[in-house]
Amino acid sequence: MAIDWRQVDADRGLTADQVKSRIEADEINHSPKTLTKSVWAIIKINTFTLFNLINVVLAAFVIYTGSYKNLLFLVVAVINTVIGSFQEIRSKRQIDKMTLLSRDKTSVVRDGQLVTIDPDQIVVGDVIELSRGSQVPVDGIVLTTSALEVDESQITGESDSISKQAGDEITSASSVVSGSAKMVAVKVGRKSFVNQISAVAKDDGDSNGKMLKTINKIIQILTFIIIPLGIILFTSKILRGSDINNAILGTVASATGMIPEGLVLLSSMTLAVSAMKLARKRVLVRNLPVIETLARVDTICLDKTGTITSGQLAFEKLIPFAGHSTDDLKTMVGAAVHSIGDDNETATALKAAMPNPGWQATEVHPFSSARKWSGASFDNGSYMVGAPQFVVDQLTSDQAAQVKKYASQGNRVLAIAKADRFDGEHPVNPQIIGLILISDVIRPNAEQTLKFFASQDVDINVISGDDPVTVSSIARRVQIKDADKYIDMSTVGENPDYNQLTKQYTVFGRVTPNQKQSLIKGYQEDGHTVAMTGDGVNDMPALKQSDCGIVMASGSESAKSIANFVLIDSNFDSMIDVLKEGRRVINNIGSVASLYLIKTIYSTILTLLFIFATHDYPFLPIQLTPISTFMIGIPSFILAFEPNYQRVTNQFTAKIIDVAGPTAISIVIYILAILFAAREWPMSYAQTSTLSVLATGVCCWIALIMVSHPLNLFKSLVVAGTGLIFLFTFIMVGKFFSLVSIFVSPLWVVALLIVLTAYPLILAMQWLRARLALLVPKRKVS
Repeated sequence: MAIDWRQVDADRGLTADQVKSRIEADEINHSPKTLTKSVWAIIKINTFTLFNLINVVLAAFVIYTGSYKNLLFLVVAVINTVIGSFQEIRSKRQIDKMTLLSRDKTSVVRDGQLVTIDPDQIVVGDVIELSRGSQVPVDGIVLTTSALEVDESQITGESDSISKQAGDEITSASSVVSGSAKMVAVKVGRKSFVNQISAVAKDDGDSNGKMLKTINKIIQILTFIIIPLGIILFTSKILRGSDINNAILGTVASATGMIPEGLVLLSSMTLAVSAMKLARKRVLVRNLPVIETLARVDTICLDKTGTITSGQLAFEKLIPFAGHSTDDLKTMVGAAVHSIGDDNETATALKAAMPNPGWQATEVHPFSSARKWSGASFDNGSYMVGAPQFVVDQLTSDQAAQVKKYASQGNRVLAIAKADRFDGEHPVNPQIIGLILISDVIRPNAEQTLKFFASQDVDINVISGDDPVTVSSIARRVQIKDADKYIDMSTVGENPDYNQLTKQYTVFGRVTPNQKQSLIKGYQEDGHTVAMTGDGVNDMPALKQSDCGIVMASGSESAKSIANFVLIDSNFDSMIDVLKEGRRVINNIGSVASLYLIKTIYSTILTLLFIFATHDYPFLPIQLTPISTFMIGIPSFILAFEPNYQRVTNQFTAKIIDVAGPTAISIVIYILAILFAAREWPMSYAQTSTLSVLATGVCCWIALIMVSHPLNLFKSLVVAGTGLIFLFTFIMVGKFFSLVSIFVSPLWVVALLIVLTAYPLILAMQWLRARLALLVPKRKVS
């Protein structure tokens, strides 16, 4: 409904009947739909996956056979699902808790009485009372005001406060910095500005990192291979007269062997442990894969306030003009700011630096953003503190030059002026007697943090709503590379070439929310992985566009709801720990991933071969457990938590080629040789499968040694320990895993040959792979 603010009774407000009719007409400020997923949605996403579906179907077939111990492969799927769900639910609850704790009550006038309600009970036409510190809950129009000043930096990015008069529009997410007012609610719920921005930035994107995408892609491809191969293998064995139970178990062993399920679990567990470690360092991780994403970031776009600066101001220096001393200025400024009583950031900084001389003011003019100064009159004259170009009609050329010089050094420059008196709001014969230099407070470790990222080949850019000259100066103070390359984005027109801008400039000032998003997109289109830091509603489109969104806990609830990382202490230094954790995860998983893909490769090859063979598939599902657990699972999990903070390299693909392929081929050769030997020395299925398990375990152990290089004492103990555990399991509790003793003839002969020749065979396969690679012509780079 249309609201004519002139017809609103600010003292009476709405009646109870009017409120009731507005609620019935659905003109109420419904709480926005939470941007975090529901608990059920999180569980559903983690449970109903292609990976889990395959495992459930395979489990159903095993249950049919009655061989329940062959269901052990389900444990991996269950643990993986639980870990992923637990971490996301934990993060969601922390985000929701922060939102709930920061939600303020709202004071509204109803039936002539001031009542306090929750923001989601506001209706269209409600008269809302605002005071210093209030956050504007809905969009509306100012009805009455007493020197109202609002901060719209959450919306525009501009840090200057804005004066509001009766009839002015006021936007949700603004906050009152001084004065008081009454406003009428015009747009509520989904129609309000803050909720419209939130809707655009809803959290429905894919946050998987490159490595996890590769793993998921492998699983997706294998799914389309597993299903037809499994059906063909099962049909083949039935047609060749195999027992149906043996055919089922062989097919399940084939299918579970082709899925690198342990690799999925390893990734989830290491990321979950990293998330818990980061939580202890006061960093909330929204979802696990973004830890990997940040480790790959090569471009960080910073918002100045809250990241480089603390948001507070500090007094720097007084510059006296002719005829006045620094002590004189200090006394005059101290008298003025303490008498005026403003409580904005500038006044707070000056009051902290200037003692109160105890002068008695006869007239006071609080700061107004309309006139850009504040003032007070005393027995010895009237004094003003404010923007130099506003306290006097015109600056002299010398004054203007000095103001420009100090502003270019990154200072906020104010003037102290003396006038004969005030004629209402107008000073009579004002003269500037000195300058006041104020600076943004740089976060204590900002420079060291940014230096660290720069040393890791991460480009730093600053995107801010503030004046580009000021932002550039602050960027130079913390030694950001090319900080002198800045641009005022208000001058670029409606359709600039963002790709060109991102190549040309480092500091962007006067940036609108849409421009922030387009700049991030420009970096991404140039092939960069981009992290964005912010804290306001105006940052939300850019945070969502970025590969990795980082928000301070002091930021808006909407921004925190879509961020990948929330810094609980609003301390950007924490991102160093996140980068290190991400690198440790990627480097270590990339190093040991080849162990899991050995099983995938040899299982796929064996499945193809045994479709045409008369023998049953050489493994049962339970027989793969000792290999998956002791030769791959346990050592890879231990090695994945080793410190490894080197820059990310492409180990994942390289070690698949160098280690997984040759090892898998060697295993296939051994299994075929075992079946051939069974023709010469008759052996049962249990005996050939036992030898196949031994050959596979030995080859995987050698591969473990290869991926552990360079060996140190810790790695050597892991390798030796897992080898001994596998040997103990194989010999002492083999019966549980459907294995038989190898200490009978001719099994011990074959077993000894396997142990003695495994390493030379794998080396031979690696040499052959390298020779074949030389025969493949390399593509020319144009």
